[in-house]
Amino acid sequence: MKTLKIKDNQQKKEDQDLSFRVFDLTSENLNVYTVPHKKDHFCLFVIEEGTMQVSIEDKIHNLKAGKIAVIFPEQVSLVSTISVDLKGKIILFEEILFCSDILKNELSTYNVHLSTQLNCIVLSAIDFQHSIGMINTIQDIYQYPSLVKKEQARFYIKILLLGLIESVHGLHPVLYQETVDKPIYIKYKKLLNIHYKQHRTVQYYAEQLMVSSKKLNSITKRHCGKTAIETIHHRILMEIKRQLTFSDLSHKEIAFDLGFNSPSALNKFVRSKLKETPTQLQQELSQMYNG
Repeated sequence: MKTLKIKDNQQKKEDQDLSFRVFDLTSENLNVYTVPHKKDHFCLFVIEEGTMQVSIEDKIHNLKAGKIAVIFPEQVSLVSTISVDLKGKIILFEEILFCSDILKNELSTYNVHLSTQLNCIVLSAIDFQHSIGMINTIQDIYQYPSLVKKEQARFYIKILLLGLIESVHGLHPVLYQETVDKPIYIKYKKLLNIHYKQHRTVQYYAEQLMVSSKKLNSITKRHCGKTAIETIHHRILMEIKRQLTFSDLSHKEIAFDLGFNSPSALNKFVRSKLKETPTQLQQELSQMYNG
């Protein structure tokens, strides 16, 4: 699967020294996104008029006026069903735009709850117009960047993203609880993303974090509403879906790659979580991405 790199997306000379891009949301600019791909950067689709569909991992989001989709680095996505009257903006930016360590950790770690909650956001009319005004300012700077204006744009983008995060605050208040165990949760998500193929017990991660299994369960419940074992299973299931959809591996190869001792163990795991076989799941995902 192709990974789109922001450094390769250069439409003018100044782009080589910029960590962000802003384009109009047109069919021409969306062409590169109409096949399954990953990115090494953040991507925002901002819809002012018309409609489009964006598939992110295993979910389909129908975007219309007033909606914004935030796609995170390494998330698999594609764009489809673009209406002729589509109007809006595309914003691309690198992770280096974030100077807050906590914010950067939450936004860069694959499968942290923010990376799904921000995939499709509906703003109030006032907040959306405020965002559009800010985006237009960022686009003006992008067209004619200077050393000072580039720094201004970096802060505008960060402010925009913080506003989007704040917009889901009321829907997911647990996300914003500043607790002493928040750094432990962030470390746990990083460890899980690295070691989920080899280690799938709560005890392993608890030992790495020097907490009890009971404490780790309490932390994950507080920050994402799932037990530790549920987050482990969710991460494994997400990778199963990815490999069934985008790899050429057989079910046997996928089973061994993900640490199952047999294809039947993989089959049993998928059935227990989704009430269907890997073959049925693969057919569903294939239809979603290939129509």
